[in-house]
Amino acid sequence: MSHLTEQHYPSVAELVLSARNLAAERPDLCELRRIGTSRAGRPLHLLSVGRAEQRVLVVAGAHSNEPVGGPTALHLARRAVHEPQLRSGTSWHFLLCADPDGAALHRASAPRSLFDYHRQFFRPAGPEQPEWAPSVLPPDEWPPETRALLNVIDELRPYLQVSLHGTDLGGSWVQLTQDIPGLAEPFAKSAAQLHIPIETSTSDAAGWPISGPGVHVMPDPGTDALFPSLPEDVTRSTWHHVHRYGGSTAIVEVPMWASDLVDDPTRHPAPREALQKVSRRLRTEALRVEVILQETGLREAKEQSLPEGCGPLLRASRWALGLVPGLAEDWLRPPPKDATMTYVSSIDAFGRRLPMRAAAMLLQVLDQAEDQAAPRLERLVAQWSNAFESHFRARWVPLEHQVEHQSRTVIAAARHARVKVN
Repeated sequence: MSHLTEQHYPSVAELVLSARNLAAERPDLCELRRIGTSRAGRPLHLLSVGRAEQRVLVVAGAHSNEPVGGPTALHLARRAVHEPQLRSGTSWHFLLCADPDGAALHRASAPRSLFDYHRQFFRPAGPEQPEWAPSVLPPDEWPPETRALLNVIDELRPYLQVSLHGTDLGGSWVQLTQDIPGLAEPFAKSAAQLHIPIETSTSDAAGWPISGPGVHVMPDPGTDALFPSLPEDVTRSTWHHVHRYGGSTAIVEVPMWASDLVDDPTRHPAPREALQKVSRRLRTEALRVEVILQETGLREAKEQSLPEGCGPLLRASRWALGLVPGLAEDWLRPPPKDATMTYVSSIDAFGRRLPMRAAAMLLQVLDQAEDQAAPRLERLVAQWSNAFESHFRARWVPLEHQVEHQSRTVIAAARHARVKVN
């Protein structure tokens, strides 16, 4: 389950340095500028290539545990510089990292296994995620990263925004705020060429209309959610902000480790029983983390009492655990009549992730506090990571394949969305 350690995801500093060098090489085409500041005072950088008024905005690093977006953004920027046809009538704009504070806490730059990945894991609580904050918070509580992104959208008025995301284990898929006809074919062709499975029924887009295998279109506002316990309103996210300018957003997901179990569109023989099992396991595993939270006194701990830097980790751990009761109940509801093997596998993976991520982030807090419960929790994270890896028969996707597939999909989305606009 290991891979070459030189296949590392670049840090934010490395991304900015590469962007600065590219801008210095072609100042006639490129501009690198600071467009905001994070909560902790870190700069947010935008790299622009070209001057055309039809604009594509590419957002990387919105989720700190999904680091593929940074190298993909740089790859696309270099292509835009060296391939004039990409700049023909289109300018490209790259937010190199939407959440530099989160990136500083997720330290798995070259994970050798899922356990190694989780041992250095960080993903902020939902209200602290730049793209997602508006879907759960009133405007006066939005973080500065969110405001910076919205300001860039207001300035550029892109016909297409692309948000670069990645999953730890599974397949590739695309979510669209509005359909982009013609995208499904090049997306599927790229995935097949690079041996990346397509997640045809991801839990992230459960119940959404489908434009093609792995290409999901967000439902109209007011549509009943398949998982009603999740409180967010996706139409208030930064993804929908471009609609006021006639644009749309594509979210492109690519896996670090692939699993062919998420690329099986055949009907599941007993989805209700399978999801009941997933629900029970989710409750059981979350309870094991909750017990440690209670034993260590961290369930109600104040941030002032924690070691420096542990506040975001503990908030995120508690937030993830807070999702468990509702989701466990959601998964006891009757599944869709045509539920596929992929549908069940995707929810199975989701159910494994939540307690594992909560435990992984709590473990880092316990490490820094030198708490005696840390070794017990580390064994739990190792056990769950290894079981996740084994059950889904995980195989590493070479970093260059992750970047290439995501880049191809972005370019295809830009071309087909521009045809739609014109």
